[in-house]
Amino acid sequence: MKLIALDLDGTLLTTEKELTAENEAALRRAAGAGIEIIPATGRFYGAIPENVRSLPYLHYAITVNGAQIYDIREDRPLFRSEIPWRRAVEIMEYLDTLPVIYDCYMDNWGWMTRVLYDRAADFAPHRHSLEMLQKMRTPVPELKAHLAEVGHDVQKIQMFFRDMELRARAMADMKARFPDLAVSSSIPRNVELNSLEATKGVALEKLATHLGIGRADIMAFGDDLNDVTMLRTAGLGVAMANAGPEARDAADWITGSCDESGVALALNRLVFSSEDVPVSAGPGTEQEIRL
Repeated sequence: MKLIALDLDGTLLTTEKELTAENEAALRRAAGAGIEIIPATGRFYGAIPENVRSLPYLHYAITVNGAQIYDIREDRPLFRSEIPWRRAVEIMEYLDTLPVIYDCYMDNWGWMTRVLYDRAADFAPHRHSLEMLQKMRTPVPELKAHLAEVGHDVQKIQMFFRDMELRARAMADMKARFPDLAVSSSIPRNVELNSLEATKGVALEKLATHLGIGRADIMAFGDDLNDVTMLRTAGLGVAMANAGPEARDAADWITGSCDESGVALALNRLVFSSEDVPVSAGPGTEQEIRL
């Protein structure tokens, strides 16, 4: 392997957003062997937890579901794919017809209409989701008007549902209604909209080409719908035991859960060939790696 791409929430990080000592040691070992370690997340770069951003061997990050490939050391984007702001306003007019709250990422920050921001606790009951939503968004009087005023394109639009059946119907409707967008999700209650090229899979392929790395030498880890394209792009896709069905079906292997240091388990077996760590083949297998 020459490149390892890792989703963060639900994959590299535990449910409490911690980087386990086992995962960090395995990544350090891989980096020491000359392997590029690439965080690949729905977050913008500044929202990546410090316990990941401080890793000294990181050169690049895939952020906002692939809307940006960020060169960490040179502090500049290598690739961008965004939603034109006028199109974003049209999408938000549709979202105004649904019982949801929504926001957008623009210029590597989150923006949200104030009255929706004030209702965040009703739609994001999980403590970490709520904290991130509140800390990483700036409330504005009205988001569509704000976009029209600044005229900047949008990296991602995301919405949060309370009714999960409505969420499923809305996702299907948006895929048909907005063929120019990639529709995905990273946590159970949300739906995320990016430009069609802004997927983790497309970004991974572009970064690998930039680095001169072939698909067979790429390994990727993920757990949710926004990881599917990345798992399929990599020569070796690994889903977590806690992964959703779409990610499991897209993967070649199933490892332990994010709370079992599943990344380290898979690296020890598949990259470092520690024979005492069993790994099961995917996709869709019911067997898992066990500690």
